[in-house]
Parts: sequence; C-alpha cells; structure tokens
Amino acid sequence: MNAPVTPRTIRIHTDDNVAVVVNDGGLPAGTALPGGPTLVQAVPQGHKVALADLPAGTAVRRYNVVIGHTAVNIPAGGWVNEQRLVMPEARSLQGLPAPQPPADLPPLEGHTFMGYRNADGSVGTRNLLAVTTTVQCVAGVLEFAVERIRKDLLPKYPNVDGVVGLTHSYGCGVAIDAPDAIIPIRTVRNLAMNPNFGGEVMVLSLGCEKLQPERLLPPGSIPISDERQGPDVVCLQDEKHVGFMSMIDSILTQAKGHLERLNARQRTTCPVSELVVGVQCGGSDAFSGITANPAVGFATDLLVRAGATVMFSENTEVRDAVDQLTRRAATQEVADAIMRELAWYDAYLARGQADRSANTTPGNKKGGLSNIVEKAMGSIVKSGNGPIHGVIAPGEKVKQKGLVFAATPASDFICGTLQLAAGMNLHVFTTGRGTPYGLAECPVIKVATRNDLARRWHDLMDINAGRIASGEASIDELGWELFHRMLAVASGEKTWAEKWGLHNDLVLFNPAPVT
Repeated sequence: MNAPVTPRTIRIHTDDNVAVVVNDGGLPAGTALPGGPTLVQAVPQGHKVALADLPAGTAVRRYNVVIGHTAVNIPAGGWVNEQRLVMPEARSLQGLPAPQPPADLPPLEGHTFMGYRNADGSVGTRNLLAVTTTVQCVAGVLEFAVERIRKDLLPKYPNVDGVVGLTHSYGCGVAIDAPDAIIPIRTVRNLAMNPNFGGEVMVLSLGCEKLQPERLLPPGSIPISDERQGPDVVCLQDEKHVGFMSMIDSILTQAKGHLERLNARQRTTCPVSELVVGVQCGGSDAFSGITANPAVGFATDLLVRAGATVMFSENTEVRDAVDQLTRRAATQEVADAIMRELAWYDAYLARGQADRSANTTPGNKKGGLSNIVEKAMGSIVKSGNGPIHGVIAPGEKVKQKGLVFAATPASDFICGTLQLAAGMNLHVFTTGRGTPYGLAECPVIKVATRNDLARRWHDLMDINAGRIASGEASIDELGWELFHRMLAVASGEKTWAEKWGLHNDLVLFNPAPVT
C-alpha cells in the first residue's frame, strides 16, 4: 500500500494570495493543505491554488505582483488558472522608476577555466571551423561540403572540435536597404566572429545575391593579419568552377588552411571574466520562477562578481517587469536604452497586430503559467540581483563586462542566434515542459525545473533544479553547482546536447520587408 502523499505548495511572498502545487501529478480535491485551505477541486502540478476567498475582480498576487484579476468568484482552495483571470494592462513606459541600482556585488576571485585565447583578446570555449554564408541559396552546397570536411578532413586535425555551417534565410529577395535590414545583416556579420570560431572567417557566396561578401564583411570588420588580408570567400558563380565537385573541392581546399591554424591552438588557463554567457528559458512552467531561474540568477551574480559578461534577453518576457529593470539600471543612460528598445518592440508587435499576450504557449499554460505577466516575473529572476550595466540592440556585439540586457525576441531560436552574434561562448537554458534545444556553435547547459522532467529526460537535462522544490537543495547550492558546471563545460566537458549532436538551426530576426 502506497504511503500517503504529503501535500506541498510554494508561496513566493507572504503577501501572495495564491500558492503553487509542487507534488508530481498534482493534488486531488479534498486535500488539506498544511496551514492552508482544503482543495475544493483537483489542482495539477505547477498550478495555483487560492489561499483565501477571491471574489470576482480581486487582484491575484504572485511574486507580490498583481498577475491578474479574478474573472469569477474563486473560493479558498480553488484552482486559479488562465480561464479565471483577466490579464492586467501593460505597464506604461512613461513615469518609470529612476535608476536606484543595487551596489556592485563584491568581487569573486580564484576561479578559472581552460579556454582558447583568440588574437583579438576574446576567448572561445570550443575550437570550431565555421563557414558563413551570404545567402540561403548556397545552403545545400554548404551542407554537402560540411559533411565532406567532417568525414575527410577533421580526422587529420584532432584539436578541432568540429565544423559548422552558418546558414540562414537571408541574403536576397529582401529590401536590403530598408532601415531595419541592418538587424539581420549585422547578425550574420557578428555570427561569423563568435569567439568559438577562433577568428577564422570563411564565407560561401553565390555571386548574384544582394548581400555581397563586401557588404557583409566590409574592410575593417574583421581582424587582419599578415597571412590573411580579408575574409576567405568561395563564390559558386566564379567561372573557374566547372561542375558541382569543382565547388566542393574549392571549399575543402580553403578549409584546410583554417583547420591547420585552428589545430595548432591549445587550451590555456583563463579568468572567468572571459566568459560571455547567455541565459534563456524555453518551454517554461510555473516552476521556472521557483527553481531553475532563481538558481541561474544566483549563478549570474557569481559570474558578474568574477568579472564575466552575462546577457539576459527576451523582450516580451521582461516587458512586464520594466519597472524593475529601470530601477536596477546602473545609469540613466542604461535606463533610457531599456525603454527605447522595449518601445521599439512594442511598435513592432503593434505593426503585426499582436501584443505581449501572444507570447505564452499551450505548454506554458499547461505548466501553470496563466499569462505573460506571471511568466515575466519568473523569467526576470535569471538576471540575478546586481545592477544592469548595459543594453544592446538585436544583432549587436556586446562590448562590456557585467550584466547586460540583450534586447531580443523571446523565440528560443532567434534569441539564441542573437546571443551568439553578441559574442556568447556559453549558453544556459532552463526548461520546465522540456525541449531538446541545442546549438552547434556553442555549448548549451540545460537546466530542468522539475524532478519529474529530470527523471524522464535524464540524458537530455544537465542539471536538475527540481531539487529546490522538493527541499533537497537550496537555491544557493544549485547556483554554485551550476557555476562549477559552467566552468567545466567551458573547459571542454560535453553537455548532453553535444553528446547527442543535437542542435537547432540559426534563425535570424528580420523585421524589414521581404520583396
């Protein structure tokens, strides 16, 4: 006979009038909550239960923030879900709190990792040959060539971790001179110079596309050495190419020089300050803001204390916490940049006749997130507790240390692509519903929010933050565990996504017209 289940709920703040059910499988009607009401109906795991009677129109508080107002009368012990809530209006971008940044966190010293030092001073966590493209037309040719490089050349260069093709959907059939076209163009440009590629810029071009190689990588955009006076370009329409295999042979011939230089590189001891970490969440649930994201936030603070750069992103998933962002801005200039980027994105959504409410997915709601306000409150905690030192627009390269807001869409694939373009050399990704997301260009550490997900996806999740909800570990303990795992992965330890070879396509953000 099974032992009786001890009901477990989590109430984030003492002023919250709802709590989240922790137990696997949820709790049945009639369950008496310790120190709380008796459930009047079954409540699934991750969903909210009313701790007091909530008449229609009552403000529902979680994180001590109003996440909505009740659309109907909900008794104490009732299930609070998206159908029973009316989402509040977005916070105006006018009259926001002035910067009152927390004090800089105390330095953290004595931690290092083994990375690849690049000529421009950046550091890679992987040693990869990357071939960028000017247009989608060449994607099939590049895929064929990459397989040949992987099979015929890589065995000769054991210090090279792999080869990746930086394919994308841009380059032609677009209004390339439109103002917003700068976003995809600079994204492709900066992707090619990610620190994990060692400064070895190799370009595959068709020849007739709008995004010509000299426009993608104009003089001065890449470091020049005595050996290489510019990007290494293979143009498929070049008259010297007679037949398909002539194109493939040219790509392989050019690749050999890059592989030889990459193969000569060795890992060296590097300070944590050389890490550029992107934090992101996808397939979020109500546990994201309770377990995984707070642990990531703790690790974010550790990284910033050690001098690293940490980027948090996802415009629509921080929009409802904008007052927190401006208050934490290190300067008024940073606060103004936050407001400018979020206002631009509001206008972008309005042009598409959408708003921030379009963000939440069926999986988010099944996992207990009633709306984007609740999701945002759980998402923002990945940024930790320190001051925000900078803001970058989509496709820009990050040039400073500390905590940075990278203003990207919330789409997992677009956000990851833009963080790579910003210079990310290590990625941390939290998930509650579960996703096999990965990147070929950068190691991705996957953090599960729940014990059940970590158990079922034991060979896809790198860290189980569900132990916080079950009382087996504290946020601080999980934060330190994640910090040490980041240093190990940055030094070459493979993540589950790398072991299985799982990776998503690069997806550009192109708000400009397509012709």
